[in-house]
Amino acid sequence: MLSSSDFASASWELVVRVERPNEEEKEVTLRVSGDLHIGGVMLKLVEQINISQDWSDFALWWEQKHCWLLKTHWTLDKCGVQADAKLLFTPQHKMLRLRLPNLKTVRLRVSFSAVVFRAVGDICRALNIRRAEELSLLKPSDEYFKKKKKREKNSKEPIIEDILNLEVSPTISGSPVNPGLYSKTMTPMYDPISGTPASSTMTWFSDSPLTEQNCSILAFSQPPQSPEVLADMYQPRSLIDKAKLNAGWLDSSRSLMEQGIQEDEQLLLRFKYYTFFDLNPKYDAVRINQLYEQARWAILLEEIDCTEEEMLIFAALQYHISKLSLSTETQDFTNESEIDEVEAALSNLEVTLEGGKADSALEDITDIPKLADNLKLFRPKKLILKAFKQYWFVFKDTSIAYFKNKELEQGEPVEKLNLRGCEVVPDVNVAGRKFGIKLLIPIADGMNEVYLRCDHETQYAQWMAACILASKGKTMADSSYQPEVLNILSFLRMKNRNAASLMASGLENMDMNPECFVSPRCAKKHKSKQLAARILEAHQNVAQMPLVEAKLQFIQAWQSLPEFGLTYYLVRFKGSKKDDILGVSYNRLIRIDANSGIPITTWRFTNMKQWNVNWEIRQVAIEFDQNVSIAFTCLSADCKIVHEYIGGYIFLSTRSKDQNESLDEDLFHKLTGGQE
Repeated sequence: MLSSSDFASASWELVVRVERPNEEEKEVTLRVSGDLHIGGVMLKLVEQINISQDWSDFALWWEQKHCWLLKTHWTLDKCGVQADAKLLFTPQHKMLRLRLPNLKTVRLRVSFSAVVFRAVGDICRALNIRRAEELSLLKPSDEYFKKKKKREKNSKEPIIEDILNLEVSPTISGSPVNPGLYSKTMTPMYDPISGTPASSTMTWFSDSPLTEQNCSILAFSQPPQSPEVLADMYQPRSLIDKAKLNAGWLDSSRSLMEQGIQEDEQLLLRFKYYTFFDLNPKYDAVRINQLYEQARWAILLEEIDCTEEEMLIFAALQYHISKLSLSTETQDFTNESEIDEVEAALSNLEVTLEGGKADSALEDITDIPKLADNLKLFRPKKLILKAFKQYWFVFKDTSIAYFKNKELEQGEPVEKLNLRGCEVVPDVNVAGRKFGIKLLIPIADGMNEVYLRCDHETQYAQWMAACILASKGKTMADSSYQPEVLNILSFLRMKNRNAASLMASGLENMDMNPECFVSPRCAKKHKSKQLAARILEAHQNVAQMPLVEAKLQFIQAWQSLPEFGLTYYLVRFKGSKKDDILGVSYNRLIRIDANSGIPITTWRFTNMKQWNVNWEIRQVAIEFDQNVSIAFTCLSADCKIVHEYIGGYIFLSTRSKDQNESLDEDLFHKLTGGQE
């Protein structure tokens, strides 16, 4: 039997601070022993506080160790908690301000104890955004806040931020409100043409924090910002600046609280991974709009480079989307005849591409298609002018062979180029009738640069699509070949500015502020009237597009830019004496010269055998096929961020439509966590 003095010596005092919303913080002292479990501590605490309220969301946070004590069956001894521990009894769900890609700020209750991967899933469910695994939370860079403070300082009136408050949002894991996940048989939630909520789903909005009005705010494009606001926003000027933008991604395997995020802090919710799976206008009005907005700001702030011709296409689409979003007559675009005309045009285009054999019998599907035609070739060499020479080219499987002329096709080629793992860059000026393809082919000591020149749009679209597929290790027999050709042709059609007289009235000219739709640098090059005329000229090619189709076209055009999907980090490769830029994409890593911006080497994920992190020296090491291995330390961000990017893309490549949208969260953490 233990005496009372023995019991007293085995127990000790534990001081716990209690944090209740809208109440003053108070300290509670408990007498506990090492064999008491965490659940028992919480029970004692609630009994001693003696206030009747719902305590189910409260948990213990250990301040010195910076961790949650969520395993309630563990004892204090097992957790390592002793008398000097500083514990905080606090709600797990707290308010957070999230700035969305459309620059709207929403305020909602988020789990500060769940890992960020799960917290983002809950946020996306509340905002009705499917495929939450493509998004994450980004802590804004110092430059972002400097620009914001400068804007507020220069403004004569205080800037009042328009916040959409979704405080009632039950973003607790497993909550009954589950709009973000759909089965294949679920009723469409949005009109696929205009993006408005479908009448059959109005009842859903009544039970959700997203009322119909709130949904419209998230699913419709906001009016364009003034040129002054645009000029004040942070614009990266170099690859190193772009690398800084990506330093703030939160660790998906740790909670918000563990990463020092405070209650009511502002974070950016952004699409992190550029592989947009299963975009469906029937379900994804919010997702498509936010994706369009992220693409729009990337263009306007020059986070991604594009030519002036492309900038005008993007401006015309923005102008069109802006007009339709403001118009109350959006529904007029749902005319069945218009949709039928578009489908008929696309069908005719497909028949043309296939050589008019739409009704012929099925060809032998075991034959891999090939392209053969006269193209011009140029290899850049120092002190030599750009002179293109014509050859007979044959494209088969994933290789291009070229011969002096067609008659020599059965013999040995002048050269055979294997395009697996190469970089394919468009070199096009539609107005100047220039249709070029730049190929950067990986070789042992860098990149082999080759330029091809086509004669016309159709030839360019077919060869460009074949090159893009070959770079991914796919042939023209792949089902994505024809859609790729059509995408390229539709983008070229938009670039083909209509030289016919404009039907735009003086009134239409008056209501456009062209500087809102292009980057500040582009706006400085042209007079306002000249810019407006060129945007309206480009607008003729997209004027009949319905709203959602125009947004999807914008996203598609964004995806066709050479730099699309590249996230940059400043790194130092093992054995190198200078810093380089590492570009991370959905299927490859690119080493880029930090000063010139020229790609040095490409490594594809398909050739990757293993990757890991040496946490002591903060070095990422990757092994590829053919005994190729690289190692680098990250200078612009924590190495965990880069490691998570690589693992995240590999995880996303495992998705399929058969999964019915359930994700293997354990696999995600296994691929991105960095544990040996």
